[in-house]
Amino acid sequence: MPTAPHVVVIVDDHALFAQGLALLLESRAGDTFRVAGSTTAGEDAVALVGRHRAGIAIVDLALPPLGGVETIRRVKAAYPATRVLALSGTEDLDLAAAAMRAGADGYLGKSADPEVLIAPLLSIVAGVRVLRAELLDALLVAADRTADGLLDRLGERDIELWTLLARGLETADIARPMLVSERTAKRMIASLLHKLGAANRIEAAALAGRCGLLDEHPAGR
Repeated sequence: MPTAPHVVVIVDDHALFAQGLALLLESRAGDTFRVAGSTTAGEDAVALVGRHRAGIAIVDLALPPLGGVETIRRVKAAYPATRVLALSGTEDLDLAAAAMRAGADGYLGKSADPEVLIAPLLSIVAGVRVLRAELLDALLVAADRTADGLLDRLGERDIELWTLLARGLETADIARPMLVSERTAKRMIASLLHKLGAANRIEAAALAGRCGLLDEHPAGR
């Protein structure tokens, strides 16, 4: 019994690009993918995915005014099982990282030959995250730079606080060894997250791991 094609929706503010991509997928991989619909507005993406029960959403990151990253976040929140391929006309590392953090299963540049999208889509369907090799290398280098020297830029109190935070302690449990009130501990945590460039405690803990902060003998300390 033949397998039904994977249902795809396209979210791109350039309608002609969306039409061209739909024609390409249907002409080159019509047995594998069926483009069920498209929209030029990120605000309509969640409804579009739900209406067609789409397994794949291709999202352009340049989507005024909502933005592709927020569009991806909303789609993944509403339909976690839907695979998302983010496309961008720029090679902005921050944007790429933000798209992946928002839940994108892959990230590719729109400058690439549209035909190369077929293989990444197949990989994404199989549960593999897709990122071009050179962009992955650049992201890893950027992450290393973020971690490299960060411990040296923080004071001992910041590092002590970061260690407690990374171990998953609650605010009250952090306040006691720091000898401060819970209210003060909250302010200190907010300040530390800002210094680290971390959006929340989970990101701070992940960065602590990359820096070796939770190792028995952190490097360079």
